[in-house]
Amino acid sequence: MTQQLEAMPTDWRRALAVVAHPDDLEYGCAAAVAGWTDEGREVTYLLASRGEAGIDTIAPEECAPLREREQRASAAAVGVAAVEFLGHRDGVIEYGTALRRDITAAVRRHRPELLITLNHRDTWGGVAWNTPDHQAVGRATLDAAGDAGNRWIFPELGEQGLEPWDGVRWVAVAGTDAPTHAVDATPGFERSVQSLLAHRTYIEVLTDQDPEAYCRAFLTGTTKAAAERFGGRPAVAFEVFAR
Repeated sequence: MTQQLEAMPTDWRRALAVVAHPDDLEYGCAAAVAGWTDEGREVTYLLASRGEAGIDTIAPEECAPLREREQRASAAAVGVAAVEFLGHRDGVIEYGTALRRDITAAVRRHRPELLITLNHRDTWGGVAWNTPDHQAVGRATLDAAGDAGNRWIFPELGEQGLEPWDGVRWVAVAGTDAPTHAVDATPGFERSVQSLLAHRTYIEVLTDQDPEAYCRAFLTGTTKAAAERFGGRPAVAFEVFAR
């Protein structure tokens, strides 16, 4: 029998979602976010880059503010008001202490119980190569969950008033081929479509399909793929690392 996915933990109030680019969360888990904000939970988005290298026909200096605007609109569609950008260079984000420090600082500022990120592994299910940016940010987020609680790692953050926070209880990875948990996508599905559609400029160069039809088909496919392992309910799947 196919192993069933467990329901995501619900005994938390604050989450911080950390990804590399605008649209990463919308392809990955916006339906879950919509459901969480409906329940009164706080979700903050932290993006390592502004996605400035994502559209071949638009120069980075023009693309960055455009994609930032679209990301803020996208977040608002699922009830997220706080969206922050770290300013790492799109396409060449490097895993290392600088990235870990930036994410650790955000964890200490926002004090989440739940951290969310995107697939940090080399491939998407062994069939497509993952981008270096996703790998770097995903892995650095997993590391920052522990870094944030250790006052002797990045002690300069303490000197800046960012006291250690050892309250991260789970890191949930979206877009993984080894999911362990899931969230019912039905309540937030329509808003997740609108959230992805907010990245219209990016989507229009990505596909010749009608943008809304493309978004709806993609998200229907991903949420239905998890349904078999979640009682037949369309779902957003996560690989959850408990701490």
